[in-house]
Amino acid sequence: MHLKQSAIAAAVVTAAVPAGLLAFEAGSAIAAHAPDRAAVAAKASTVALRSTKLGKILVAGSDGHTLYLYDKDGKNKSTCTGSCAAVWPPLTVSGKPTAGSGVSASKLGDIARGHSHQVTYAGHPLYTFQSDSAAGQTTGEGSGGFYVVSASGSAIK
Repeated sequence: MHLKQSAIAAAVVTAAVPAGLLAFEAGSAIAAHAPDRAAVAAKASTVALRSTKLGKILVAGSDGHTLYLYDKDGKNKSTCTGSCAAVWPPLTVSGKPTAGSGVSASKLGDIARGHSHQVTYAGHPLYTFQSDSAAGQTTGEGSGGFYVVSASGSAIK
């Protein structure tokens, strides 16, 4: 009998709390423990070049994390959303992105993405990779259609 009363009490409390608040709390708990690569990338408004074992590739400004393009994206259109964007955080920026040494300013742009703007290069939306933990790592290369980007704006395969 006690178990049944506890279940009823839990149901009443759960019903009294808006579902959105429960989802927010669960998401906050997860987000608090996950690395926020998107926020790190958002601080990097400069796109630069870095020499790697794959050649000279685009990286996110001061943190130097590798930038990728997704071969399923259209020109100036991102198709990586939801769980894809959790693994491949878009490079977002407030204001206009700037070109570092060796990067063509005329190829840099941005597209609207929800309430932010995603940086593009030669029309390709740019992403970082969650598993690249240090500057210059290219562990996402070739994974699921994601490739590092050359200074010309093409995928390095």
